[in-house]
Amino acid sequence: MTDPQQSRDSVAKKKKAKPEQEQTTGQGDESQWLRSQDKGNNAAPYSEWDDSRMLVPSSLELGAGAVDKYVISKQIVRMQEPRKLTGDDLDERRIIYPESPNRDLVNRFRNLRTKLLEVSGGNNFTLVVTGAGEGAGSSFVALNLAAAFAFDQSKTALVIDCNLREPSMHATLDIAPESGLTDFLDDPDYDIARIIYPTGIPRLRLIPAGSRRESPSEFFTSFRMKQFLQAVRRRYPDRFIVLDTAPITESPDARILGELADYSMLVVPHGRISPGQVENAATAFNPDKFVGAVING
Repeated sequence: MTDPQQSRDSVAKKKKAKPEQEQTTGQGDESQWLRSQDKGNNAAPYSEWDDSRMLVPSSLELGAGAVDKYVISKQIVRMQEPRKLTGDDLDERRIIYPESPNRDLVNRFRNLRTKLLEVSGGNNFTLVVTGAGEGAGSSFVALNLAAAFAFDQSKTALVIDCNLREPSMHATLDIAPESGLTDFLDDPDYDIARIIYPTGIPRLRLIPAGSRRESPSEFFTSFRMKQFLQAVRRRYPDRFIVLDTAPITESPDARILGELADYSMLVVPHGRISPGQVENAATAFNPDKFVGAVING
């Protein structure tokens, strides 16, 4: 598809958007950050389009075609971006968008999206994306796959940075988060709204990794992590959730999260590892949940 290294090297060196709490209250309230980013774009008040208040059954639990039984929620219609990444911004970050001139890349991710929807029967799901080694480009694939799901105006996507050792999603999207996944998992009273960030891409949200941890597996094996994944999927019947993890060859995180998620996918760096290494990486997953490998390079 493309060289994942290019996607990291090409991140724009622009001033990152900072949460308002850094400048004012220090409260870490996401709603203040969202309202502060772009007062000139007439974004709707936070309470009108907050995507953290709705709890509905997951369509995967309800059965094939269940998404079609729902009317598009007012929350999705009202979801606005406090800031919006331009086509040039997205091209520089190598993130796909409907009008992208790189039609080959767009179509590759659309095709991948279609194949995953065929597997799920058209229903929403949680998907672990991991690399078969360092530099495989799993973050590039995870982010672009989530962006492809968000193309549809009746669907939303959420990408979660579960690479707690080397988180990168927030930097790629020029977000300076106050908190993230580990902060939520640490505190039973933590409001999930505080860790969901707009990305500048319509209908796509990010949950950053949070404070860096040396033993992320302890978080991922917790009952709270299982509850968390169930909750974020249930917030919309048509939300697709992509979890980016550390390479499966480097840590057990992808395997652990794969047991909690609906599906798992492996990203293979083209020409850099042997077929035997790919096979070894693939066999680490639950075969009932493994949807296949994507060659990236």
